[in-house]
Amino acid sequence: MDKKQVIKHLETISTYLELKGENAFKISAYRKAAQALERDDRSLGEIDDVGALNGIGKGTKAIIEEFIANGETETLKTLAEEVPQGLIPLLKIQGLGGKKLARLYQEIGVIDEATLRKACENGEVEALSGFGKKSVEKIVKALDDANTRPERLPVSYVIPIKEEIEAHLRPISDILDFSVAGSLRRLNETVKDIDFIVATTKPEVVADQLVQLSMVKEVVSKGMTKVTVIVEGEWDISVDFRLIDPEHFVTTLHHFTGSKDHNVEMRRLAKDKGLKISEYGIEHSETGENHTFQSEEQFFNFLDLPYLPPEVRESGEEVSLNELPELVNLNHIRGDLHMHTTWSDGAQSIDEMIEKALEKGYEFIAITDHSKFLRVANGLNEKRLREQRQKIQEWNEKYPDITVLSGVEMDILPNGDLDFDDDFLKEMDFVIASIHSSFNQSEEQIMKRLKNALECPYVDMIAHPTGRLIGKRSGYPVNYEQFIELAVQNDTIIELNANPNRLDLAWKWLQVAQEQGAKIAINTDAHNYNMLDDMKIGVQAARKGFIEKDTIVNTWGIEDLLRFLKQKKGD
Repeated sequence: MDKKQVIKHLETISTYLELKGENAFKISAYRKAAQALERDDRSLGEIDDVGALNGIGKGTKAIIEEFIANGETETLKTLAEEVPQGLIPLLKIQGLGGKKLARLYQEIGVIDEATLRKACENGEVEALSGFGKKSVEKIVKALDDANTRPERLPVSYVIPIKEEIEAHLRPISDILDFSVAGSLRRLNETVKDIDFIVATTKPEVVADQLVQLSMVKEVVSKGMTKVTVIVEGEWDISVDFRLIDPEHFVTTLHHFTGSKDHNVEMRRLAKDKGLKISEYGIEHSETGENHTFQSEEQFFNFLDLPYLPPEVRESGEEVSLNELPELVNLNHIRGDLHMHTTWSDGAQSIDEMIEKALEKGYEFIAITDHSKFLRVANGLNEKRLREQRQKIQEWNEKYPDITVLSGVEMDILPNGDLDFDDDFLKEMDFVIASIHSSFNQSEEQIMKRLKNALECPYVDMIAHPTGRLIGKRSGYPVNYEQFIELAVQNDTIIELNANPNRLDLAWKWLQVAQEQGAKIAINTDAHNYNMLDDMKIGVQAARKGFIEKDTIVNTWGIEDLLRFLKQKKGD
């Protein structure tokens, strides 16, 4: 249980009360309690008495304590029974907040998508004050978009499903080995379906167990060599399990990992050597002798190739490589330079983030809470950042095994100005500049903003450089070539944001950045300590762009990193 979960629970109660049409004071009480927790710099475990916080009364204190103890509250359970469940998904419709949806429910009887659509079509919504023709058009479009399943799903949506399936496969004793394959194994940004290769000598028994997995919504087919099911979720997704003899596991896995272009080039290479690649091995064209392998490393080495990790098997060009450069891997990462704490919109305290970083064996981290412009994230002003820096100095004495940098994620304002002046930025150990607003500006305006940040000697890194959210938001328009050129000229680090919703900057442009001599950091942008684990995904994304260890600044030792940051500032 963390503070963010409690805040979300209180906000959910206030939304249900709003939908019910309860009085404004009651609704406000829960929102004030949520805000009180949000504003407090401590984590949930560090707050001895939530009732002592200004904004939390006896009633909301009791709700918070009940939720912490039980993981639920009778108040929300009762409200959930009283409010039509069909209303809740409608809160995701852009332009429909709790107040507007409450009016639609209370005044014209909207209780779900069907009744909302009907009320839009018959003119009832348009007739309400505060709504209009354009509002109705936006609502109908949002309803249509919500019901349209994308052909390919964001990798951030698919990864948790993959991990849940893997957790169910591990205990099945008749499965001797398994691996995800396809575009998900190659870490493509979007995925059409999920493929698993399963090694077993008892395919019939395993097939029976696969169709009984708890997340299975529908069985499409069940055979001795292949099982296809539909897994239920916000978007349903097809999952293929290919059941194969353990002897052919490696070559089948390679074949179904792809890509198509990679496989074409591999078959061409094999043909030139008088060999033939199939799912079942590598066969000598003349003798018919078939070779199978214990590992993919053996498979590639048999063809006189270096081991090509799944992430790089994309264009086919990789097959022509005689040797692979030292690509970054998870073991190389020595720190994380972008994370948030309870001082802004994070769920954990600085102490808790440091402890998790120590568990990962990190030598350094940067605490980079949001700056004052981002009020919605409880952004820090100069006074609070100075107070935090003083605390961080104390923590560095407390934790001698790790260096904690005092940083900030500073907004690049819509007019191009930075949220702090140079004199203040000089005081910080690590300064990130980011765009969080006015995404609809022209490319010229966006580039002016980025240029101002890149040319500031006290800005060390640009975070999530395009602002994209994969499958949800394309981000703001960026001139990539100009951005990379400016980053190189000013020795400003480019971030690969490891959050699977972002993976920003994308691997293709990271590859260009490396070729131009840019410095890159892989960071999690963690808002709770579980998100620190996203580093694994970030490293995969970097490897997909053939990013080498030395290009990544958080593979450096702390002394080298500090020396670089000092030189950048001209010290």
